[in-house]
Amino acid sequence: MSTGKDDISGWLVRRSPWPPWLGLVAVLGALAGHVARATPDGGMDNAIVVRAAHAWLAGRSPYDDPHFLYLPGAVLAAVPQALLPPGALRVLVPSAVVALLVGGWVCALRLHRVPLGSRLAVLGLTVLAAGFAPFGHLVRLGNWTATAVLALPLVLLLGSRGRWTAAGAVLGTALALKPLLAPLALLFLFAGRWKALAVAAAVPALASGVCALLLPDPAGFFTRTLPFLLHGQDAFVRLYEASPGAVLPRLGVPRFAARTLALGACAAGLVAAYRRWTRADPGPLRLSETAAGLMLSVFLVSRPSYDHYLVVVVPVLLAGLPYGGSVARGPWFWLAWVPQLPGLSWPYLEQVQRRAFRDAVTLCVLAAAVAVRSVRPASGGEADRAGNREAGAAPPSGDHIYTG
Repeated sequence: MSTGKDDISGWLVRRSPWPPWLGLVAVLGALAGHVARATPDGGMDNAIVVRAAHAWLAGRSPYDDPHFLYLPGAVLAAVPQALLPPGALRVLVPSAVVALLVGGWVCALRLHRVPLGSRLAVLGLTVLAAGFAPFGHLVRLGNWTATAVLALPLVLLLGSRGRWTAAGAVLGTALALKPLLAPLALLFLFAGRWKALAVAAAVPALASGVCALLLPDPAGFFTRTLPFLLHGQDAFVRLYEASPGAVLPRLGVPRFAARTLALGACAAGLVAAYRRWTRADPGPLRLSETAAGLMLSVFLVSRPSYDHYLVVVVPVLLAGLPYGGSVARGPWFWLAWVPQLPGLSWPYLEQVQRRAFRDAVTLCVLAAAVAVRSVRPASGGEADRAGNREAGAAPPSGDHIYTG
């Protein structure tokens, strides 16, 4: 990336003065503090997991609750929370979610070789927390998607440093808690990292197998949860799904046609992600944009697909802002944020049950922006060509910034 004084990249990567950091602390503190006051159990989605752990401790199957959509390993991982008093949960859960989101942003910055004390570091996270509604929504829900927000950039960071086996272990651990990052296995396939891919598959398989033996219903995930997911869940949950296959039927499109369109868009996105990988430009954008393309493509067809899933992808793309030609430099990346501006009421979409229409617009625009960027030939001046470094090679130590 260029670090010249006359270029926006140079301004972004230079050290930030201290007042913006005070603003960031205030925003994150207010967000976590509001959730701690408003939610007695740390968030609706976290409560589902804690109830599953309580059910297991009482000798019942955690899969008696159809909205518990996690692998068996998540049950045991939630047991410490089940042993805590509600007063502790209401403070610790939002604080932990915010910490995971901050950790994911730090890993995304390190992936793109952006100094942690830079203007982008503080302003980017402030914009995410205050200007991107799914960020706050994830904290309010206490959803375990926050673990994937940390795991995705950490996997990419390890891969960029040539530590693919460690990246596979991180991915496998994240899958054991929540299988949201399963599409990332294709990145290991593209890279030909078979050992790392085996590790990524073995960790959740072993963890789930061992934990399932401790449950009264060892096959509950496959006999109850998986059919529930494949059949589009129940009427309540479908109101909040953002995939085109769930949203278009609510607009009168036949369900088969909606699913066909979603599958076609997913297939096109996966092809575009592969094209982005095979266009082996040096620099971190190859990893981040390929991973983002894989995740967004699958979000187009996955059941469920919620607005807070976008928080897994957006920080990794935003951290690439200093690089010319990155997705974050394009107008459509920012236009996709418009439906997610907090406090903005859209006509006929004021009800929370209709926010899925806004979420679907953001998802589709982001997926299209990444796909177009992936198939577009790289220009000679793009910053991710600088440094003559293949993605997967070990980066220099410290907060090194590529210079072109």
